Amino acid sequence: MQGAAIGYAALAAPQGGGAVPEGRGHGRDTLRKNVGRMKLATGNGRIRKVVIAGGGTAGWVAACALTHQFRDMLDITLVESEQVGTVGVGESTIPTIRTFHKLLQIDEREFLSSVAGSFKLAISFENWTRPGARYIHPFGTTGVNTWSVDFHQFWLESRRRGIKSELGDYCLETAAALKDRFALFNTGQNTQQWSMRWTKAASMERRDVSYAYHFDAGLYAAFMRVKCEGRGLKRIEGKIAQVRQDPENGFVQALVLEDGQVIEGDLFLDCTGARALLSEQALKTGFEDWNHWLPSNRAVALQTEADGPPVPYTRAIAHEAGWHWKISLQHRIGCGIVFSDAHMSDDEATAKLLAENPAKRLREPWIIPFRTGRRRKAWNKNVIALGLASSFIEPLESTSIHLTLSAVTRLVQFFPFEGISEAAAERYNEVSRMELEHVRNFVVLHYHLNQRDEPLWKQCREMELPPGLGERIQVFRETGYAWQGEDELFRLDSWTHCMLGQGVVPQNHHPLTRALSDADLKTLLDGVRKPIDAAVAAMPSQQDFIDSYCRAPDSAWEKMYACARQHEQVTGKVAGVGGDLKQ
Repeated sequence: MQGAAIGYAALAAPQGGGAVPEGRGHGRDTLRKNVGRMKLATGNGRIRKVVIAGGGTAGWVAACALTHQFRDMLDITLVESEQVGTVGVGESTIPTIRTFHKLLQIDEREFLSSVAGSFKLAISFENWTRPGARYIHPFGTTGVNTWSVDFHQFWLESRRRGIKSELGDYCLETAAALKDRFALFNTGQNTQQWSMRWTKAASMERRDVSYAYHFDAGLYAAFMRVKCEGRGLKRIEGKIAQVRQDPENGFVQALVLEDGQVIEGDLFLDCTGARALLSEQALKTGFEDWNHWLPSNRAVALQTEADGPPVPYTRAIAHEAGWHWKISLQHRIGCGIVFSDAHMSDDEATAKLLAENPAKRLREPWIIPFRTGRRRKAWNKNVIALGLASSFIEPLESTSIHLTLSAVTRLVQFFPFEGISEAAAERYNEVSRMELEHVRNFVVLHYHLNQRDEPLWKQCREMELPPGLGERIQVFRETGYAWQGEDELFRLDSWTHCMLGQGVVPQNHHPLTRALSDADLKTLLDGVRKPIDAAVAAMPSQQDFIDSYCRAPDSAWEKMYACARQHEQVTGKVAGVGGDLKQ
């Protein structure tokens, strides 16, 4: 299954450009070339019927991927109900989504105009170390590394010699984000590497950008649903009333809907949100809670009219009991307060959100309770949990949609055509666990490395860290050395920018940097910075680029709000409100 393997390897690469290698963009065609046209069979434990329980982003992403890869090989059914609300918040992504879209042959312009999306180059962290502080976590690589010394080590040496600059001055994405600029100079395949650590040094005149998207999660699910149409997907409207299991082995046999329909299947994908109707309520998989490391457990979200041109970065603004997100789309702002209910009430969070976002409301605020952690098994028997049914790491680093895409791609790689393999399921679960723990540790770092005085932040500063994170911080603090594991999402650049931004000042740095004369060090720094400044100066504003490249029709938003109004009429509540995320 070469096509699937290529897809997973590409998506699992560290956060950055995420381009599909040339000649590898046709996953389904490659897959067919290698495995041929499999004959479907219901006997001997073979998997023929796949049932996706739930829609939303997770359900429709899974449906789109499976129908694209296996549309002649599987009978795929998706069950969802208009009466069940989705979270409806996920608006910010990381660059791996571009890899996933290319594997599914999704046209970028069509996609962005359909979801009224904007571009994202970075995350702006504000007030995290202390009120008034700010740093940028960019998606792109910084400077040019050598095989033995990373660029930030030369930058640290320049600071020792009294040269004043910021590390972000040597990153194209940071420089462009701070000036609200964006452009795609190279419209062909992006050859930028995720990390230059083990590659030949790239040209200092690199002008392509590593970017992701901001978009409306509801429009995204609708866009993916349209892509599934015509590929053999069967959608059934209805609420799940019962999960029918084999009395001997506990495997799920069918979903029974409230109207009496029975949807039988061989493999079930649980996309029912944190309720996890199949994986938890039926199979009792168990949940590993991470609240002791990630204390925020609620959010209040809001959508307002745009108060200016969209900025090409997500804003993450710390406050006394959590943090505040602001995301610019083409037609509106998505914003919300993430908080710990031990330190702030729902009413206090809502009042704070409204006070800090005075623009005209497009939807009233809604409360989203959540629980950070993971199912103890993402794949249990013949059920695979995706999205919130599988895990949730709070949205600070915009990884929620990525983790769903990664899990779906991993499913394609491990797909059990010949029946459930216990060994394959164990490997799937182990890879899922390691991926989640890596992302969790990176998010915990932001909470832990702070100098704020409020009770929540003092608690985070003094907490016992998860395994491995304390070592990373201490090594960087003592030597300036950072690293990136082979299968880890976050790059070397991400760790360095965030640890420096969160106030970790290395006591030492690599001694080889001192071998450069002042003139040679200046030549190195200028050779990186001047082409970046020239590239940014040549870029249009993000608004001008969107207008010429992917401007969305007004009908896109009308469609979204029509769906929201319909949901409220049917259920009496705003989508995303209620017990859907409670355990």
